[in-house]
Amino acid sequence: MSKTIFITGASRGFGRLWAEAFLERGDKVAATARNIEVLNDLKAKYGDAILPIALNVDNRQEAFDAVNKAAAHFGSLDVVINNAGYGLFGAIEEASEAEARQQIETNVFGLLWITQAALPIMRKQGHGHIIQLSSILGVFTLPVLGIYNASKFAVEGLSETLAQEVKGFGINVTLVEPNGFSTDWAGSSSFHSQPIEAYDGVKKAFQEGLTDDAFGVPEATIPAILKLVDEQNPPLRYFLGKIGLPVTKELYKARLEEWEKYADVATTAHGK
Repeated sequence: MSKTIFITGASRGFGRLWAEAFLERGDKVAATARNIEVLNDLKAKYGDAILPIALNVDNRQEAFDAVNKAAAHFGSLDVVINNAGYGLFGAIEEASEAEARQQIETNVFGLLWITQAALPIMRKQGHGHIIQLSSILGVFTLPVLGIYNASKFAVEGLSETLAQEVKGFGINVTLVEPNGFSTDWAGSSSFHSQPIEAYDGVKKAFQEGLTDDAFGVPEATIPAILKLVDEQNPPLRYFLGKIGLPVTKELYKARLEEWEKYADVATTAHGK
């Protein structure tokens, strides 16, 4: 059975790949981008099955207008995918106020506005699935991406809370947590803070730790995302790629060991 899917950031990367995969199998797609001319080829190929919508997710009113337009046009919204976002590279000290605020504005508030806009529609329907594009860097961190890490940790906390609040309305929430993929996320889509020489060593070590094998093939995610939107009882968390799970297991083992080491101190601090 075909679904009606709203997806942000559909101009390139995962958003573009997934939007076309949905259309190819017969779903209806509201696809947003800052410049919808990049979606002209999809419109020409799939006709009325796609509704291109110009959107800057940073603008709350635009976000609400876009979601409501999609729902009115197609009559329902089965799935909302918050895919829009970008990476800011630089040490914590290097990030300017404007860079830090803009990273959170887009990656967190943009996602929040779309989510808030979709919820009344899905509550009225009695069903829906909100898919939030997080990252493995919302589960653990890497240096040189601290502000981005912070934005994805915020998405994790927001979405885990949301899942508890809306389950009774028939609305599911999933955090998709990809590892690195060979998109332009780290290329033309990214931003870099003004460097401070003291961090050159950290950045060199970071770069040397990256291997070609660490980056997945974007097209290989298509079956996984199709499976996710078709799940009757979708999971809260969903890794994409082979890196996330083994690294998370090791890191959580170390965290638990550290917490256990200070368990007596923690209990005493409770006071009763």
